[in-house]
Amino acid sequence: MNRNNEDYRSPAVPALTKILLEDVKKIFKTTSGTPFLIPTTGTGAWESALTNTLSPGDRIVSFVIGQFSLLWVDQQQRLGFNVDVVESEWGAGANLEVLASKLAADTAHTIKAVCIVHNETATGVTNNLASVRKILDHYQHPALFLVDGVSSICALDFRMDEWGVDVALTGSQKALSLPTGMGIVCASPKAIEASQTAKSLRVFFDWKDYLKFYKMGTYWPYTPSIQLLYGLKAALDLIFEEGLDNVIARHNRLGTATRLAVEAWGLKNCTQKEEWFSDTVTAVVVPPYIDSAEIVRRGWKRYNLSLGLGLNKVAGKVFRIGHLGHVNDLQLLGCLAGVEMVLKDVGYPVKLGSGVAAACAYLQNNIPMIPSRI
Repeated sequence: MNRNNEDYRSPAVPALTKILLEDVKKIFKTTSGTPFLIPTTGTGAWESALTNTLSPGDRIVSFVIGQFSLLWVDQQQRLGFNVDVVESEWGAGANLEVLASKLAADTAHTIKAVCIVHNETATGVTNNLASVRKILDHYQHPALFLVDGVSSICALDFRMDEWGVDVALTGSQKALSLPTGMGIVCASPKAIEASQTAKSLRVFFDWKDYLKFYKMGTYWPYTPSIQLLYGLKAALDLIFEEGLDNVIARHNRLGTATRLAVEAWGLKNCTQKEEWFSDTVTAVVVPPYIDSAEIVRRGWKRYNLSLGLGLNKVAGKVFRIGHLGHVNDLQLLGCLAGVEMVLKDVGYPVKLGSGVAAACAYLQNNIPMIPSRI
């Protein structure tokens, strides 16, 4: 990415973009989807997904399970949609029984979309998207299936075509390990068709402009972030070199090791059931006499360790350990060692080395050989 800007109408940038659009489809595991690389954040990608496929007043079902799903619902409401909000306790997954009952009752098909956050980073909860698709299919419901995959795509198992996802989105700053600034959206043929008649106002996020320039072979309706495009190419090359399935397995390994460390410390995972455990972030519940924000402050001030704050309903109650993106097993162990020292600093009676030892015992038996060095 350390390069000068260049003319995005030159032959080089369209040639690069053409490659990127094909490569991006691989991380969504789609052959029929249409990707859009938008100079924005995940919030802009949310807006792109909604405004291109829905019209004001459309009824949608959306789940609140943490801070980021809450923010997406807020955006949906502010954009003028009729949002049927399904709330769960923070630490639990989306209530799919309520979804099933709503779809069963909706014989007139007034529900136009089901929106769900795949991985809620505020609480470390991952939802089962295959189950959502099964429910939609069981009731033969035509609602669009829209998924926030900001902290899941390229890290957790995600199968756009197999699960019948109509719009999926992610951000450059999560599993791709790029700087913030690119929202990556992928739309199914059904979503593209819906965009032809959707009446929501959109200009900057309008897929029609992109599709027009795709046909022209120039790809960009406005100025892209040249540096991020080159960064995306490098990030995807690293992922494909490791192998996407190996990347997903690595995240599972890191998530499991972190959860074992938390257990060894005598602390609890914010996520209530194993089926919802996230392999990209672990939210750790602290005892009532400890302010989790102090753990985050102390880690940063003393050990140069960056941990996540508890947000909204879990502020002061949890801190978050991220194990997402271009991170390896030994880096994680360093993080866990730092957390132990911080816990000791704030008065929690942790036995130094206990979590690290639990993680090491698991990792030592599960880290594969490096293929290129065998």
